[in-house]
Amino acid sequence: MCGIAGFQGDFDPSLLRRMADTIAHRGPDDSGVWHSRPAKVGLAHRRLSIIDLSPAGHQPMIDKAGGAVIVFNGEIYNFRELRADLEATGEEFRGHSDTEVLLVLYRRYGEAMLTMLNGIFAFAMWDPATDALLLACDAMGVKPAYFAEGRQGFVFASELKALMRTGAVNGHLDMAALSRYLGFLWSPGGATPFKGVHRLQPGEALSVKGGRIIRRWQWVRSTWAEAPLDIDVGEAIQRVHDGVRTAVRRQMVADVPVGAFLSGGLDSSAVVQFAREQAPDIQCFTINLGTLQDPGVTDDLPYAQQVARHLGVAMHEIHVSPSEMARDLVRMFAQLDEPLADPAPLNVWYICSLARRYGIKVLLSGAGGDDLFSGYRRHVALRMERYWAWMPTPSRRLLRQLAAYLESQYRGLGWRLNKAFGHADWSAERRLTGYFHWTDGAHVRQLLAPDHGGALAGEDLSAPLEAYLATLPRGLSPLQRILALEQRFFLADHNLVYTDKMSMAAGIEVRVPFLDNDLVRFANRLPSKFKLRGATTKWVFKKAMEPYLPSTVIHRSKTGFGSPLRMWLRGELKQIVDDTLSPSCVRRRGLFDPQAVARLIADDRAGRIDASYTILAVLCIEWWCQAFVDNAWGNSRRDGMIAQKVA
Repeated sequence: MCGIAGFQGDFDPSLLRRMADTIAHRGPDDSGVWHSRPAKVGLAHRRLSIIDLSPAGHQPMIDKAGGAVIVFNGEIYNFRELRADLEATGEEFRGHSDTEVLLVLYRRYGEAMLTMLNGIFAFAMWDPATDALLLACDAMGVKPAYFAEGRQGFVFASELKALMRTGAVNGHLDMAALSRYLGFLWSPGGATPFKGVHRLQPGEALSVKGGRIIRRWQWVRSTWAEAPLDIDVGEAIQRVHDGVRTAVRRQMVADVPVGAFLSGGLDSSAVVQFAREQAPDIQCFTINLGTLQDPGVTDDLPYAQQVARHLGVAMHEIHVSPSEMARDLVRMFAQLDEPLADPAPLNVWYICSLARRYGIKVLLSGAGGDDLFSGYRRHVALRMERYWAWMPTPSRRLLRQLAAYLESQYRGLGWRLNKAFGHADWSAERRLTGYFHWTDGAHVRQLLAPDHGGALAGEDLSAPLEAYLATLPRGLSPLQRILALEQRFFLADHNLVYTDKMSMAAGIEVRVPFLDNDLVRFANRLPSKFKLRGATTKWVFKKAMEPYLPSTVIHRSKTGFGSPLRMWLRGELKQIVDDTLSPSCVRRRGLFDPQAVARLIADDRAGRIDASYTILAVLCIEWWCQAFVDNAWGNSRRDGMIAQKVA
């Protein structure tokens, strides 16, 4: 797991070292640069050594036979099988890394080799035979790669902050993308706050020649196009069990110790159960937030402790106070690269920092289980539509208005009702995208400065999601369609982005067994009736884990990351909110309407609405602007989270 960067075009070769230094936290073990002046191509690499710790794994790596040069970030879990096949045809290898396997595969099969890979990756490969640069991302978008085209040519990097070193980022803000960060708390579709800067999407590849993108395509075939499985309950349970176990075992491959997150939820607990079969002494890590959490949020710690005792694994806790978290929240966004309005990245960073102090370089995560097997409350809300979706539009509009009223009167229950019915009068297709909204388009435009809000009057926040829905095969159930959106956007553009950035800030590689190619393919062919039964989410997965885990863990209610955000906004962050979002500061930035922001904060503090996450989204955008626009990523790198608690 590493950091990559590079260019094709008229750039000074010294830029490569500066880009690599900017993402040094991603690869503390080794670094390297390669440049061809005739081809105007440069590649830079920072290495976190996981497989083949010897100098034979150094990058950029050159294929001596074909001349191709690669920088690679990720892990190919089936590289040993691929290598054995290549050796059977007479190929020879100098080292034992998966990077070298990629080079040989490319020499033999070209771009077609992408379909042979089971792993998580972003890599760039320059081919002297075609004078083209290939940039590709794994099927689920686990590993990020940002890119931009400018006057001088094409640049790419694992993190946006490295692109800021190149001069190819023009600094113009993409207000459509920023409006989505407000509406969703993240931006679906790969757009970033900067115009012209994009993040590769799941299963996407680029071919670059002469400093310009000449081809952009999806190399992976959608698993939703495959025929559903015709199996009974018993076979479904067994195959889920076998699929998860195989995925975990496959991702245990490493030449360094492997640990695991353990939150006490079903997904991370299942991963630990199967991982300990391979490594009985596996070390697990969790977070202790104490008792101060927002109302309605279940404390994960007792469940994590219960699972650790039940499975007989060592578990380490990091104790973090709410005041410490609130302080770190302010500084988190320079590392995130994007203004993701979610405190959950702090959880990842704290736990990874703890694991690193114990000498761990690789952690297994339970991310993706909810997105494969249906684990979110919105999936239950979608199922409940059968009881009211038949109503005529005027009646559904009244239902939406009633839910909005109840939210203003009853914060907890009312908020959930408004999430369920907040788009009741939309069409069935648009309601699918509405479940991902935090703030609807009309309210987003009201928060923006008048000139920006007016310019976005015709902008549909859900456009990327609706465009993707249009590509899905007909006949998919509503649950299958919303799971497709979870995997394509909520995972790739939110969860996986912050997991990568915060884990790599601590020099930790995070692996996600639930996103194993074979397991995803199987899960997406599994009929909906096995995933959601009544109000029981992840039904078949829960049945598969009953022989291994306590019933109290398997059947516990779904909970999110327990950050006391609402308390922070009235306590530790109150003065920061007042200072950062004062009318004069908001007016100076010019993105938001000062009166609308002040009204939002006042209504939230008076209890008329729960706008905590919308306020956080506005804060995030301002903090992001301070790091990436005002400082242009100058000295802000050392003011961020990198190098804190990690040494």
